[in-house]
Amino acid sequence: MKIPITPVMVTGSTGYVGGVLVKQLLKAGLTVHCPVRDPAKESKLQHLKDLDGSEKLKFFKADLLTKGSYLESMKGEEKLKFFKADLLTKGSYLEPMKGCSVVFHLAAPFITVVPKDKVQEVLLDPSIKGALNVLESANAESSIKRVVMTSSIAAIVTDGTDCEEALKRTGKMCNEETWNESATETFSPYALSKTMAEKAAWAFMKENDCSYELAVCNPSFVLGPGVKVFEGSESYAFMKKMGDGTYKKTPDISMAVVDVRDVARGHMAAGFLPSVTGERYILNGANTNILDMGKVIFEAYPDYPLPSSRIPKWLIYCIAPLLGQTRQYVSRSVGTNKDLDNAKSLRKLELGEYTPLAKTLNDMFKQCVDNGFIPFVESKQ
Repeated sequence: MKIPITPVMVTGSTGYVGGVLVKQLLKAGLTVHCPVRDPAKESKLQHLKDLDGSEKLKFFKADLLTKGSYLESMKGEEKLKFFKADLLTKGSYLEPMKGCSVVFHLAAPFITVVPKDKVQEVLLDPSIKGALNVLESANAESSIKRVVMTSSIAAIVTDGTDCEEALKRTGKMCNEETWNESATETFSPYALSKTMAEKAAWAFMKENDCSYELAVCNPSFVLGPGVKVFEGSESYAFMKKMGDGTYKKTPDISMAVVDVRDVARGHMAAGFLPSVTGERYILNGANTNILDMGKVIFEAYPDYPLPSSRIPKWLIYCIAPLLGQTRQYVSRSVGTNKDLDNAKSLRKLELGEYTPLAKTLNDMFKQCVDNGFIPFVESKQ
């Protein structure tokens, strides 16, 4: 894969997936432009500034006995640059895009539970208008040759029922030709936001004479170690519940899971490989379920209250409203298989293979325990 020497821009760089992508881009020697809401808020940026490669090694002429000769060498060369921008502020991405060849658009809300009267404001507007803002700005910057947009498998399917119905209808697992048709503002609004945002992006490309090409990555549920513990993220919240006993008894919920490091690799491949644009790519490492994931982690962490038994579907169905879930969700998600085909990403993005599920889970679990996010449990042995 040929990596250009020109800078790239990453929206959502301060987030869970964005941080790992920035880390890999810096490791490849690239200068990364990071548009953020407030560049002066050091606490939100420090984990990126601490990454290896954020400053490039450079040599300067200096002498011990020549006063001031070390001043220039102390400046270094910034490989990580921050700019003020916002998803819903038109034109705010123009400055950070200057001189960049590739834009990675990751910024979008990942919130699964939203009040009904806030869906438009919290999910739909930032996802759809934000994507269009980035695409419109990229069309105004001649240096941009490619935009890689992060969508989700949620734009392909909502749940296991979608997957099973597609299998019956086509005889194949859900793949990139599948579009989510079950999500609504009242049922899985997050999936609706990802579907509408991706469709809006493809429509924009079709309707406008763009100077760049588009590729879309559709990751499944992202797990694995980030550049730090992101306590507010859905992924880390899930892992904490795996380890603190919340999921010790769990419904039979099928999940598609991908390692965050593979998601970053997939984005880089979509950004730099030839002949991969104009298409979407499912990034998915394993089709599994909560109980099986608990068994995997148990092998390395046997003293933790990990998922160990299933709650019957009929019981979950009865008490669903008390748990903050709808009976529609239980009916469609519990006891069904959420299987997705990752063959295209392995082939066209040249990923080789996905990280084994055990490594993904154990690396993330260890990070959470080491950080104290999951309470340490003393070994009984």
